[in-house]
This record gives sequence, structure tokens and C-alpha cells, in this order.
Amino acid sequence: MKRSNKIIYWIATIWLCLGMLSSGIVQLLRLNTEVDFITKLGYPVYFISLIGVWKILGVVALLSSGLLIIKEWAYAGFFFVMSGAIFSHIASGDPLPEILPSMLLLILTVVSWIFRPANRRVLIVNHQSQVYES
Repeated sequence: MKRSNKIIYWIATIWLCLGMLSSGIVQLLRLNTEVDFITKLGYPVYFISLIGVWKILGVVALLSSGLLIIKEWAYAGFFFVMSGAIFSHIASGDPLPEILPSMLLLILTVVSWIFRPANRRVLIVNHQSQVYES
């Protein structure tokens, strides 16, 4: 892997993990601003605790060694949560500045996934014994 790709991967991954960890903690603490925010989007309050836990577990998975299948699920979860957040903001008629944090985290998710090193990728073997890198 090129040195520049490793740098891109780690910068995107660290920023992604910081964003997910901080927002996950805020959601678990159920701060009034977060409760108001999630109810304005039409979701029940208990939903923020669930998403907060998922975000924190996803960060642990991405930063741990091994657990390659779990990492793939963490990336997928981050993608679904952030694309869902973007859609929720758009459906609620929120202005662009309120959508940007979710867009940034979605972009960081995709960049981190694309640039992940070979030792953080799942190898898939099909029935003909051909190996593919995901």
C-alpha cells in the first residue's frame, strides 16, 4: 500500500472515529439539545441511546486489530446511520448547515473504507477457490 493511501486512511479513520465517538457519547448522555434534535426529526427518544451504543461499538471495531467481519459491519452501520440522518434532515426540511455534519461523517466513512489497508480487508473465497479482496 502506498504511503499516501495509508495517510489518507488514518486521517479519515481518526476523524470518523472522533466524530462517531463524540456524537455517540452525547447521544448516550441524552443531552436536552440532542433529545430536541431527534424528536424534531420524528424519532422516539430511546432511539438516540440505541444509535449512541452502535456508534461507540463501531468505533471500537474499527480501531481494534482483527475482527475483520465486524469492521465491515461497522462500516455498513456507519453508512446506514449517516445516510439515514441525511435523508431525515432533508425530509424534515432542515437547512444545509444542519445536514453537513452527517454528510461529512458519511464521506469519512466511505473514504476510510476505500483506503483501508489489505490487513483490514476481508478475503472472500468462492466455491472455485478464487480469492477476492472486498
